Amino acid sequence: MTVIAPVLIGVVYVLLSSLIREPYRLKVNAVMVAGAGAAYLSGGGLGGWEFAFTIVATYCAYRGLQSWTFVGIAWLLHTAWDAVHHLYGNPIVPFAEHSSLGCAICDPVIAIWCFAGGPSLIDLLRTRFSRRTPPTKDLAPPR
Repeated sequence: MTVIAPVLIGVVYVLLSSLIREPYRLKVNAVMVAGAGAAYLSGGGLGGWEFAFTIVATYCAYRGLQSWTFVGIAWLLHTAWDAVHHLYGNPIVPFAEHSSLGCAICDPVIAIWCFAGGPSLIDLLRTRFSRRTPPTKDLAPPR
């Protein structure tokens, strides 16, 4: 469950983000990763490093307003920061001991989607299943 739930959360995040039309999908995701980059500021336990990370994450999120690649980079940076907090700092959710580990598992799922250009998975599924047409039988009598 430690791995499955975070992966499912990442997939649900991607599916819900897929409901947002472009160009807003990119901008919403840049704002979301900016928020994630500041998640540890009020008690992450790593002192001034929390501010340094937030500056780097904010820069990537800002660049992410124009680039899915930067949004993906920001999610991977957050993955690394989650791992550091799991090992040395405080969890992202104070009452959930392994929440930083879960976040470190969830974030790469989102990052992979971002590196793919943040496509609407819902549209991709619709396209894939709408192309499938049932086989038709030749109704002409044999000659």
